[in-house]
Amino acid sequence: MKILFIGDIVGKVGRRVVTSFLPELREKHAVDLTIANCENAAGGIGVTPKIARQLLDLGIDVLTSGNHIWDKRDAVDFLDECDRILRPANYPPGAVGRGATVVETRTGVPVAVINLQGRVFMQEIDCPFRVGTDLVDSLRTRSVVQFVDIHAEATSEKIALGQHLAGRVSAVVGTHTHVQTADERILEGHTAYITDAGMTGPIDSVIGIRTELSIARFVTQLPQRFEAASGRGMLNGVVIDVSDETGAARGIERIVVCEGDEQRGDQA
Repeated sequence: MKILFIGDIVGKVGRRVVTSFLPELREKHAVDLTIANCENAAGGIGVTPKIARQLLDLGIDVLTSGNHIWDKRDAVDFLDECDRILRPANYPPGAVGRGATVVETRTGVPVAVINLQGRVFMQEIDCPFRVGTDLVDSLRTRSVVQFVDIHAEATSEKIALGQHLAGRVSAVVGTHTHVQTADERILEGHTAYITDAGMTGPIDSVIGIRTELSIARFVTQLPQRFEAASGRGMLNGVVIDVSDETGAARGIERIVVCEGDEQRGDQA
């Protein structure tokens, strides 16, 4: 099977780019399942139920998230209502929503999707290594194909989790930094890995935010009301080839598609 993962969708530009390029990508790569990180889809911070439904209606099968999933108040109840939008599984017991789900591909193969959040330079929540291991073990009877989104700041923490889960899951894909890394590979145990899938949003920005606002914050050290940038957009992500029978990853390919490019053949 082919799993398409779309990196953090940022604001209106990110939603526009997904709407434009998703059908082409799904056809070109014969995609069986699509996953996307949506935690910045509403104005660059958080997601609303309306926007989440719009993304799901585009053909995205599961929406993962991260620390900004709580930033829109009306999204909290939606986490309990919809089993196709995830919050990080390692929030403490009692947090609304779910951190994992099992969905079927278009050919009926079950796939477990797990969402975790790192702790280095981020909120000190429960251990993603221990919670992730427990979820992987508990979901194994339901699916041999298991996909993990690790939403974390530190590259070392993401790499460590990838190595920790190598041979136990089909893929470990990092999100949160909005900058696509060039370290995609197959780890020992046939687990696909990349430290960060990148961002789907405005190119001329600072990780999706209006450039002048971000610079002002660094220069003045004063708080700024961040706003998502506009203009030309790009889609970052990966396509992962996984065995339906064993869950072993056979390949991982980075995806970079930019609006306005004359030639996208070697990118998409």
